[in-house]
Amino acid sequence: MPAMNMIQALNSAMDVMMTRDPNVLVFGEDVGYFGGVFRATEGLQKKHGLTRCFDAPIAEGGIVAAAIGMGAYGLRPVIEIQFADYIYPGYDQIVSEAARLRYRSAGDFTAPLTLRTPYGGGIFGGQTHSQSPEALFTHVAGIKTVVPSNPYDAKGLLIAAIEDDDPVIIFEPKRLYNGPFDGWHENPVSPWAKHPDSEVPEGHYTVPLGKAKVVREGNDLTVLAYGTMVHVAQAAAVHAGVDAEVIDLRTLIPIDIETVVASVKKTGRCVIVHEATRTSGFGAELSALVQEECFYHLEAPIARVTGWDTPYPHAFEWEYFPGPQRVADAMKRVMEG
Repeated sequence: MPAMNMIQALNSAMDVMMTRDPNVLVFGEDVGYFGGVFRATEGLQKKHGLTRCFDAPIAEGGIVAAAIGMGAYGLRPVIEIQFADYIYPGYDQIVSEAARLRYRSAGDFTAPLTLRTPYGGGIFGGQTHSQSPEALFTHVAGIKTVVPSNPYDAKGLLIAAIEDDDPVIIFEPKRLYNGPFDGWHENPVSPWAKHPDSEVPEGHYTVPLGKAKVVREGNDLTVLAYGTMVHVAQAAAVHAGVDAEVIDLRTLIPIDIETVVASVKKTGRCVIVHEATRTSGFGAELSALVQEECFYHLEAPIARVTGWDTPYPHAFEWEYFPGPQRVADAMKRVMEG
């Protein structure tokens, strides 16, 4: 199997689905001729034509609204919001229309659209290119929310999303596009080619939505993470010298609660890590779920390691970013609790 970085894997997923299904099309800002600001759609217009991969105006509300209409009439649009920070103008269409269409039409219509968007920090994007708004969408019934952490999963999850008959939002951690990042920002980033999850089949395959993966087995505590934080958590476990079990959630909604509960019942301790702001972040929901399902098995309070309740700073990026030292410190506190 060829080694791919995450951008190449996402590109391959769209290419495979556009080849297999003439109803799949791709559009968004600069995704056509230019191939996307991160080049995730490079070559798709040339291969599949102007009507299958095309540029849209800078109007996120219009992009989402057009995709909903296309989906209702039988197409399977894959739209790109250039940065997750720009998703807010399309929020009403996503929440009020796409998420509700199946329900409000009593199943007569669905919105089989897939929305891709780069999210998170670690590239010095500042407050308007580094946000992590995933929790806003996990709160909305009718939307599936997906966050891959490696090229293999990125392709398989994207294909599964395109084939799904309901709206799916995929938040792509842009810090992972070109290589795995363990949070030690002083060190060079390794290329994906050296990581086993860069071995990506060229053809069609899926990673099921709603199924987490244990990426590091352990007995001392459970770490729940997604996206870039999966790699940070593994680095933190080594740094702290803790036998931590790290779970890559992969899909936030629907959540794989069975895998989470089985791990926490085994270890008796839980650390939750995400890059988004702390208050009302998805970690709060995870903490509540673990408390409800595993109360009598917990040996210490659940710990959350997150971004701060501030805009994402430019000058103090690494103070905001939940790095391996902060995660390791939380692991030690939980072990002593």
